[in-house]
Amino acid sequence: MAITRRTALKSLAAGLISAHVPVGAQEPAGLEPLPKQFRAWDAHSHLDQVPGNTPEERMDYLVRCMDKLGIERLIVSQGFDEFEDRPTPQQVRVENDRVMRAVRHRPDRAYGSLFVSPADVEFSLREFDRCVRDGPMVCVGELQCDVRCNAPALDPIVARAEALDVPILQHTWIKTGGNDVGESTPRDLVELARRHPKAKLICGHTGGNWEIGIRAIRDTPNIYADIAGSDPTAGFTEMAVRELGAERVIYGSDVGGRSFASQIAKVLGADLPSYAKELILGGNIRRLLAPVLEAKGLPS
Repeated sequence: MAITRRTALKSLAAGLISAHVPVGAQEPAGLEPLPKQFRAWDAHSHLDQVPGNTPEERMDYLVRCMDKLGIERLIVSQGFDEFEDRPTPQQVRVENDRVMRAVRHRPDRAYGSLFVSPADVEFSLREFDRCVRDGPMVCVGELQCDVRCNAPALDPIVARAEALDVPILQHTWIKTGGNDVGESTPRDLVELARRHPKAKLICGHTGGNWEIGIRAIRDTPNIYADIAGSDPTAGFTEMAVRELGAERVIYGSDVGGRSFASQIAKVLGADLPSYAKELILGGNIRRLLAPVLEAKGLPS
């Protein structure tokens, strides 16, 4: 089924159905969900800024939004994101517990992703075992700030992810006025990837400044471009496919900071063949997660 400009614009209109719309607000009618062939999996989502007082309520709200747009599954990390940078181990554990509650509430629609801090490596490894090896989570990240990801402190965490064959989503950004202390860039992720060529690393936001970010990761084949979390600017997805190949581009929304629809529009509105959109919207993340899902007996 071809995606027309009309379909893309209708999906973009669904941006009103986002984590910023209060529960019970009137939702626009007549939206066209994604065709089932795409099997959209959102690889980058959070529970913060989503209506609801509990992880279960927030997950239910997100599922209602997903149903409007035909999104099959979310990869969720960081429960309510209420903590400042450099969270304590106890705060990290609370965030992970919230995500696991949400996932256990709707295991048919969400998988969990581990939040850890390289500022405390030993705790992070114990949390890795608790939530991923012995728990329901299937990947790592979004990892943020604390320590730039090219630091040696990341090596044990990446090695543990390699051992269990799970991908890592690393936050990256390129700020005109300079990044925050400890905030990673795509070039930092390249350094980490070259130390761990078998690791499956996802470049969160592709650095925000995507024209620079795409070029930075181009020659590092174990890094994938995450298109989440910036405006649906024309040309982003086309450039990523041109420079990296469709197999290295992954859809995510960064909901609740962004709407599902504005991020889906980056793919649906792109001048790309349907097979490339199928890979970006779900095929690539399912391929990366296939080993851990199979090991845990979970559907893909």
